[in-house]
Amino acid sequence: MLKVGIVGSTGRVGTLLIDDLKKDSEVQLAGIHVFDKLEKDVPSDVIVTNDMKVLMDSVDVVIDFSAPSATEELLTQVIDNNVRKPLVIATTGFSKHQQNLLIEASKLVPILYSTNMSLGVAVLNKLVSLASKTLSDFDIEIVEQHHRYKVDSPSGTALTLAEHAARARDLDLDKVRVSGRDGDIGARTKDEIGVMSLRGGDIVGRHTVGLYNDGEFIELHHTATARNTFSKGAIKVAKWLVNKEPSLYSINDALGL
Repeated sequence: MLKVGIVGSTGRVGTLLIDDLKKDSEVQLAGIHVFDKLEKDVPSDVIVTNDMKVLMDSVDVVIDFSAPSATEELLTQVIDNNVRKPLVIATTGFSKHQQNLLIEASKLVPILYSTNMSLGVAVLNKLVSLASKTLSDFDIEIVEQHHRYKVDSPSGTALTLAEHAARARDLDLDKVRVSGRDGDIGARTKDEIGVMSLRGGDIVGRHTVGLYNDGEFIELHHTATARNTFSKGAIKVAKWLVNKEPSLYSINDALGL
């Protein structure tokens, strides 16, 4: 039985992860990290702690749906305190320093990092790469929609989609990304990739990648209708990751895409 620990247990997806782990016969919820108070009932044998090392010592793999500061503490345990446990990380909004910690930690333990644990989004990334390369003269615009409480913008998923599009065209995303237009800004440049954000209501997540040309366009959509799309995806990839060698993996690796 695979013992799973959770970081970000009081968040929107983390709470669902607790329920989904209980329903899966191949895994066991063994540990939960909390910063304040856990509102959800868990079995009495589950370790609930605010000490990241205690959590990691009690489990076989950690699934992290938290905030960048918590993920940084998790990665620091691997790098500085010799804690060697596989990590599934779905946190977004990292600073450059936190991105570097992720890379350094992946040299010591297997880490699967994805800005979206949806299996459908993994396929969408692949389709975006193919379409962007094949339709090289088409303009690329990405629109993401989320609930009113989401704090980072654009979403990590939208940025990942944009990275796939840019890489397919040998472009540097940092140089071609546009995430806002206002006023007399001039005509759209050939290489720019628009990434726009909408926030409102309780939208779980919707991403549209459009490729537009004179006389035709194609739009690729993914809509998440339930948050446990992400928690179930994370459990699936955690099972795949646990016996892998240290490296930085993507969800595409786990799905063989």
